[in-house]
Amino acid sequence: MTTYEARRLENIKRNAALIHDLELEQHSIAPAPQPHKSRPVKRRKLETGQATRTSKRIANASTRPNYNEDAQDARKISVLQKGATARTRKAPETQVKSPTPESGKGKLDLDAIRAGWVCWTPTEPIPTQDEFGTYHFSSHPAFTPNKSPEEIIREGCFGGSYWRPLYSKYLRTTVEGDWTELPAQWSANLDIERYLTSSTYDPEVNKYGVACGQSIEQWEDNGWIAHDYDVRGWFQWYCRFWMGRRCEDDERQISRWKKCVGETGRWRRTLLKQYVQKGIRSVFDEGDEDQDRGDVSPVVSQTCLHWAYEVRQDALDRYWAEGK
Repeated sequence: MTTYEARRLENIKRNAALIHDLELEQHSIAPAPQPHKSRPVKRRKLETGQATRTSKRIANASTRPNYNEDAQDARKISVLQKGATARTRKAPETQVKSPTPESGKGKLDLDAIRAGWVCWTPTEPIPTQDEFGTYHFSSHPAFTPNKSPEEIIREGCFGGSYWRPLYSKYLRTTVEGDWTELPAQWSANLDIERYLTSSTYDPEVNKYGVACGQSIEQWEDNGWIAHDYDVRGWFQWYCRFWMGRRCEDDERQISRWKKCVGETGRWRRTLLKQYVQKGIRSVFDEGDEDQDRGDVSPVVSQTCLHWAYEVRQDALDRYWAEGK
């Protein structure tokens, strides 16, 4: 054995003895932990506050907002219509009997249902109006619209087609001519075929010149119509409520109004926010060409009109001051 090999073996023995003394056997050494690979973090898009580029054609398109009714509405209507079979209504010797909206089948007493629409007696006076233009109903203090049915009709609403002949899939019959129950002064000197009974929806009839909302047929499909009371839905209910009728559908309809244009209603707040974003502090046209009130979200403005509301100065001042 060469001197080199002897020295190497000696070093190996010495190192082995050292490792044994220090209890550092290879098998006891834990492997180093592998670094954790985290998912790449997605960067949030910075909100610069600057408007993004959009097509003017798309921006001005007549989109129809979805009212996104509560899912509970259909159930409420079901209860209302089931309850109608157990109550005597102010109709000639008959009692309204109709199936629930969910079934849509069964024998319908159309004569009794039609009688229920017209054979009611006003029990309340027309509302009073305060200095801000808000209407107040003594029977329902929380219901405070600021547009009357006559104003809505004359300013232009529902594309002129709200009172058109309407085929109800639920009732399996066509309803027409019911606009004649409205007070004569509401439509005096008005082009009936253009403003009330047009067979087609004409956006030009609307006050803000745009289409909005959903058709009565869509409301019926969604289960939002209480046929025992108002086959055309919200606005027909409002006309009859204004004329003094009260019925078991009042609370539901007023609740819907609150969600749309009440103090915290989504369409009301959306419209007021638009005024503030455009820097408009007055609802009156004061000759400022840079503040075109007709351009403050025409679709939402028309929607609010359909729900008997328009922005008034007191509400705008409060929104500027408090944001609500």
